[in-house]
Amino acid sequence: MQFTPEHDALRRTTKQFVETQINPFVDEWEEAGIFPAHELFKKMGDLGLLGICKPVENGGMGLDYSYNMVVVEELGRINCGGVPMAIGVQTDMATPALARFGSPELRAKYLTPAIAGEMVASIAVSEPHAGSDVAAIKTTAVKDGDDYIINGTKMWITNSTQADFFCLLANTSDDKPHVNKSMIIVPSNAVGISFSKKLNKMGMRSSDTAQIFFDNVRVPQSNRVGAEGMGFMMQMMQFQEERLYGAANAIGGMEACIEKTIDYCRERTTFGQPLIDNQVIHFRFAELRTEVECLRALVYQACEQHINGQDVTLLASMAKLKAGRLMREVTDSCLQYWGGMGFMWENPIARAYRDGRLISIGGGADEIMLGIICKLTNTLPSKKKK
Repeated sequence: MQFTPEHDALRRTTKQFVETQINPFVDEWEEAGIFPAHELFKKMGDLGLLGICKPVENGGMGLDYSYNMVVVEELGRINCGGVPMAIGVQTDMATPALARFGSPELRAKYLTPAIAGEMVASIAVSEPHAGSDVAAIKTTAVKDGDDYIINGTKMWITNSTQADFFCLLANTSDDKPHVNKSMIIVPSNAVGISFSKKLNKMGMRSSDTAQIFFDNVRVPQSNRVGAEGMGFMMQMMQFQEERLYGAANAIGGMEACIEKTIDYCRERTTFGQPLIDNQVIHFRFAELRTEVECLRALVYQACEQHINGQDVTLLASMAKLKAGRLMREVTDSCLQYWGGMGFMWENPIARAYRDGRLISIGGGADEIMLGIICKLTNTLPSKKKK
């Protein structure tokens, strides 16, 4: 991966933004269980950070994914997982299909203000019984004149209580599960939408998450993204950018965990010497740094292939799998060296330990990634003969 001065400038801009506009307020937002999405996203929109890969005609920069990736890495250095996850929903989960397949009118109404940070976007796919198994969703959108009537419920929806619109996946026919789904933009103020209380999560505390109920919600068919019945395919495409985002974001987060723990181990003394002087500890840091660099190489390779128009399903799935498992390993190892301080709720590594656990669940669980990898590398077990 070759970085240009433009890449470096974007990285510096993001780093400064994180240090001045986000990290000073993270503890407050974590305590409140929510962050001011409209206020923060507007600031990011003013800097162009919400539309790096999006069409120029909608206010984006029109750059390739490598520029987005360096920004995502720096967002990983936010002192919590909830805020960068919410940003990723805005940029890499709820808007890629809209940008690629949405009509000009639909993009002008929803994508342009999302890129400007004037609207908060949310992706509404998962349901109480259908998380990684997207084909099993039950929410329906039935035609009525020029409209769809939507009924169903969505679960674990990030940005839900602050969203201005949802990129919703629903069944629009009784056809087979992979060809009966459509993607529809649903404004959050539509009549018939209601929300549960904010969900009480183990981590990602500053990210507002709720269950959404759709009761005869009427939206025009013109709000459909692309062709009817192509929603499953579009969501699978969105998943690739979501998984690349998660892996790249984890790199920055893990680097920050390791650096903070090294600093602590230099200051903390036991039995007359700094913790870092124990060979088992500084060797462990060397191992963790090596693992992070291996993940970075995998993510960069996937990014290059994505830029070149290749199918990155395999590499993105591998990167997502590795990121989730490595995040657990890094945070667990680092927390151990903080001793009793690491077990305190407000400790930064304890927060990363809680927040990072979601990487192996959201956007497709580890087991789903393994299944994809097996399928694409021909390592599935042989069928038993009857």
